[in-house]
Amino acid sequence: MPPPLPTRLPIEDVLDALSAALQSRGVAVLEAPPGAGKTTRVPLALLPEPWMAGRRLVMLEPRRLAARAAAHYLARQLGESVGGTVGYRVRGDTRVSKHTRIEVVTEGVLARMLSADATLDGYAAVLFDEFHERSLHADLGLALVLETQQVRDDLRVLVMSATLDGEAVAQLIADARGPAPVVRSSGRMFPITTHHRAPRSDERMEAATSRVVRDALAECEGDVLVFLPGMGEQRRTAERLTGSVPPTVDVYVLHGSMPLDEQEAALAPAPAGRRKVVLSTSVAETSLTVEGVRVVVDAGWSRIPRYDAVAGLTRLHTVRVSRASADQRRGRAGRTAPGVCYRLWDVHEEHGFLAASRPEIIDADLSSLALELADAGIADPAQLRWLDVPRPGPFLQARQLLAQLGALDAQGRITPHGKRMAALPLQPRLAHLVLHAQTRGQLPLGAAIAALLEERDVVRGEGVGGAPADLRLRTELLQRGGDGGALSMYGARADRDAVRRVKEGADDLVRRIDGGARLQPWDDAETGALLALAFPDRVAQRRAGAEPRYLLRNGSGAVLRKGDSLHDAPYLAVAELEGQPPEYRIARAAPLTLDEIRDDFGEQIARESVVVWDERSRSVKAVERSMLGAITLEEKPQREPDAEAVRSTLLEQLARVGVSAWPWRERAQRLRERLAFAHAHDAAWPDVSDAALVSSRGEWLGPFLDGARTWAHLEQIDWHEALAGLVPWHQRAALDRLAPTHLDVPSGSRIALDYSDPMAPVLAVKLQEVFGWTTTPMLFDGRVPVTLHLLSPAQRPVQVTRDLAGFWTSSYFEVRKEMRGRYPRHPWPDDPLTAEATRRAKPRGT
Repeated sequence: MPPPLPTRLPIEDVLDALSAALQSRGVAVLEAPPGAGKTTRVPLALLPEPWMAGRRLVMLEPRRLAARAAAHYLARQLGESVGGTVGYRVRGDTRVSKHTRIEVVTEGVLARMLSADATLDGYAAVLFDEFHERSLHADLGLALVLETQQVRDDLRVLVMSATLDGEAVAQLIADARGPAPVVRSSGRMFPITTHHRAPRSDERMEAATSRVVRDALAECEGDVLVFLPGMGEQRRTAERLTGSVPPTVDVYVLHGSMPLDEQEAALAPAPAGRRKVVLSTSVAETSLTVEGVRVVVDAGWSRIPRYDAVAGLTRLHTVRVSRASADQRRGRAGRTAPGVCYRLWDVHEEHGFLAASRPEIIDADLSSLALELADAGIADPAQLRWLDVPRPGPFLQARQLLAQLGALDAQGRITPHGKRMAALPLQPRLAHLVLHAQTRGQLPLGAAIAALLEERDVVRGEGVGGAPADLRLRTELLQRGGDGGALSMYGARADRDAVRRVKEGADDLVRRIDGGARLQPWDDAETGALLALAFPDRVAQRRAGAEPRYLLRNGSGAVLRKGDSLHDAPYLAVAELEGQPPEYRIARAAPLTLDEIRDDFGEQIARESVVVWDERSRSVKAVERSMLGAITLEEKPQREPDAEAVRSTLLEQLARVGVSAWPWRERAQRLRERLAFAHAHDAAWPDVSDAALVSSRGEWLGPFLDGARTWAHLEQIDWHEALAGLVPWHQRAALDRLAPTHLDVPSGSRIALDYSDPMAPVLAVKLQEVFGWTTTPMLFDGRVPVTLHLLSPAQRPVQVTRDLAGFWTSSYFEVRKEMRGRYPRHPWPDDPLTAEATRRAKPRGT
């Protein structure tokens, strides 16, 4: 006999309305808060519906842990074991039989079911549980199922949510008669007292959490559920609680990658006379019921994956929980009796919390989604119905990666290799790796690498720099069954629990791909080559220098920790990077040889002739290069570089350094100043400003660069002749008339003009040499007066003027009065207009 059902739950009040909506419309939205019973009652209630007609229903859960727990709970209500009427399918674990009517699935399982049978023949309904979490797979699954419904109008679709706006989903899954019906259930919630206990300014998260847990155990009854962002915080909090809580209290951790028996132990009620503290990630926010919990301690943080499109990486970010998530967590304390919630933040901080978590589809790597859509024959996601359409940029980048992996052909259609990738429960990169490993006879090694990268790291770093990066240390660790003695020299240790899970995952992959074969020993020699196949954009080359710094194929920089075993590898295949640009930290990688790069990426290696300016030798460097993206695999001198390329490189370098740095000679500089003067007074003359010379440098300077390769060659060019080429023939003779280089003065001297100021050309001349000059000399056909700098015998200006006639009748006499006593051997006549101009002093004694 099946066990008696638990106390009546609120969801049971709306089951009839829900059944009627699905019967009449085929689509419905169920809004039910935590504790209402939607996960544990609705699938069983729908089994007897006439439209089920003996077929199956499938329920999508966002997490593996929740899927298994829901299936076990449903089966227990029927007095059965999992695999009977109720079964589940999750990655790496399937428990269904020919008798199964309810399948609880997760991750990409639903997409693979649709790929195998686009009509879902044999299934009468698809239920999406906890849709408010907006996982990428839930969004994708709903979009594909709605497409399937277009050809199967008897397929029922039910979207169940705790906090999502049901009206928006109702519009999304609307049929010809309008939005889907929305059925709302009340929740079963006992009163919850909330306390805010913000950490002290110098207190770490695990210290504050363990302190509040001890307070909760002393102040409250029942078991304690603690929300922490990740496994590191769980472990450190557990260490602090060990020995500091009463001996009757058991401390458990709960996360999605735990073995099933350990998960069940954490979820089960505590034995009589004992209490438990469950340290959980956000996995326990919804779906799961942790028996006996009356107290929740919420650290207020969550760890979520976010894709960095620039780096091509998905990283885990620790972020504040949303208000909706905080309320979900708080609600776990009031499921069975009045409860207490301790929040590790000040109440005023909640104003800065997001109302709800961002949908995963906004921040996720879309390569899996793009592959699954391609497998369904869909190239453009806009063909489907979404609450949030995948962003075009990241989606295009995902398809480009799939094409690079050989999953898509030149027309963007899925290839046979892509179909095999889509059939595996792996990210596209790792599916590609495993399939190529099989082709090379290295399936055990490929499966081990994929399993290592799917799970959390099996190596724990004990030192400041973290764990060593070499992936071979990890594959060797698997073969030794978790014996991590060799890791001690790198300041690291093995995580035996993680090793066990990874080995199980690798074994499952081998069985899945090779028809029942089991994991066999492998040779680690091809680790780097296989890794590079999965991460072709992260092939890396060591930079010159003592520090172990690398340049990735995609142009990013990366660094290894000091003393890492890979520090002298000339090439690496990098699987995981941490940190931020401009230089990431290499977390997991393997050595790679140049021959392996050529063998696997030969068609992608670009061979080019490169002509560049080398600042060290101050010359043009011409080389033949073999390039894989941003990294140079081989470089050799080019004996006969293209002359035009050399000329262009020299011209680019001249533009880069600027006109002021060009090796002008004085004669050329003077010509430029005269031309600038002419242009300033008549725009018909050539413009020789910095900008104009740079923009036209190829025309006037280019012909003079034949044979030039170095800066020394540039210094030998006749810059005056090159610059003169800007002046048309009909203007060259006029230049000497309009802007002469020199002026003849009354003393007979021929003195150079200074055109450095194009608006005021200067003649610097000794005052005695211009006696008899009655007016200021004029340039440019009498339009521009010369600025006279009249000099003392010591060549210092005694007067600057453009009005020489006025100077003679006024200021001259003041100058004469001051100067003749200082320079008695030089003439200072009373009438400078009639005096003889001279450049000489009087003889001594005169």
